[in-house]
Amino acid sequence: MAEGPVLQVALDFVNIAQAVRAAKEAVEGGVGWVEAGTPLIKSEGMSAIRELRRHFPDTTIVADLKIMDAGRVEVEFAAKAGADVVTVLGAASDETISECVEAGRSYDALVQVDLIGCADQVERARRAQELGAAIVGIHTAIDEQMVGASPLDLIGEVREAVEIRLAVAGGINSETAPEAVRAGADIVIVGGAIIKAPDATEATRRIVSAIESGEAVGTELFKRGGEEQLRDIFTRCSAANISDAMHRRGLVPGIFPVKPGLKAVGPALTVWTYPGDWAKPVEAIDRAEQGAVLFIDVRGEAPAVWGEEATKSCISRELAGVVINGAMRDTREIAALDYPAFCATRTPSAGEPKGMGMIGVPLKIGETTIRSGDWIIADDDGVIVVPGEHAVAIANRAQSVYEREQREKGEIESGRTLGEIAELRRWESESDLRGFGAHDGDDDGE
Repeated sequence: MAEGPVLQVALDFVNIAQAVRAAKEAVEGGVGWVEAGTPLIKSEGMSAIRELRRHFPDTTIVADLKIMDAGRVEVEFAAKAGADVVTVLGAASDETISECVEAGRSYDALVQVDLIGCADQVERARRAQELGAAIVGIHTAIDEQMVGASPLDLIGEVREAVEIRLAVAGGINSETAPEAVRAGADIVIVGGAIIKAPDATEATRRIVSAIESGEAVGTELFKRGGEEQLRDIFTRCSAANISDAMHRRGLVPGIFPVKPGLKAVGPALTVWTYPGDWAKPVEAIDRAEQGAVLFIDVRGEAPAVWGEEATKSCISRELAGVVINGAMRDTREIAALDYPAFCATRTPSAGEPKGMGMIGVPLKIGETTIRSGDWIIADDDGVIVVPGEHAVAIANRAQSVYEREQREKGEIESGRTLGEIAELRRWESESDLRGFGAHDGDDDGE
């Protein structure tokens, strides 16, 4: 095993075929260690280790088992399957870690203690060294990354506490990899920035270059943002990406763009009014902050509460768009303005400004609540609402969905089908099949 900084790829897939394809590209790009990620091992079992060993006989194979109990037996079967390194959780008991270390000595495998979830990671790293671990790992969980957490802040403290090798994982990319090495990391573990890249070989080379040169290599993807990056992330991701990130929640049904190809992204200012009463919608234009999206609920009904002049007023005020659960008119003129305008229906008939509505009140359309300050993302597929208090986490999850899709699209362009990539047949639910393919004595198949 190499003594200098090592780049390790985390194969967090659920299908071994996908994992092997990405690993081959990563190894070609310069990865030193190949990790069977926890999702892959849970999905495929020890066959994942055996397959990686078969394809990469001279490469260090890491089994990310995250052992919590039964340390001896789990290290034993991972090592027998071909693993050179096996992980145990720092949250496990001292006895479990000791059993892992003893088994590792018996079967020529190194034990890495993963500090994820430990209240005092520095002290637990010291104790892991005392118990005989060869590696300790600082690991920021994916769910923590989605709210902006990073492993980089702890590297220096843990490095000072231990002499054994230090691994770092958690959203590392070509910008942060050299920073991790400068802070004291011996093993840089990268997942998404390699395995989600359309060209994993080139992505790996960029990270290797960054590590070797000590200079960050800029990347638009494979990093997570905060409040300041929300608009950029939501603009990059589609409404479909965001729907996936929200577990298919947040949809406002039945609202579509006046002109396809335009997208509205911004925090909402809500308006409720009666059909045809356009007083409050127009008043809201002047009350909205720059970059906001007006969200107007008119029960999905006509007459129109919006037209060309209101749209031009929004452009003058630099608002990011308008969404109306109701009717618009002048839609040809609005389309010509290239302004993101969305509505439920169209009509030539307008109502009267009676002033009966309200601005800034919560709305409820279908199963979705819309409040001022919630983020609106509207594109050709429809309208999604993201609760303001969860916007950072959802934006980062949506970008993760977007990144994964780039990898899948690359594989499809190379000739594979989506069914092949996802291996859908093997994931069919037994309960779904029960009763449909039941053998009743009339089956003529094999």
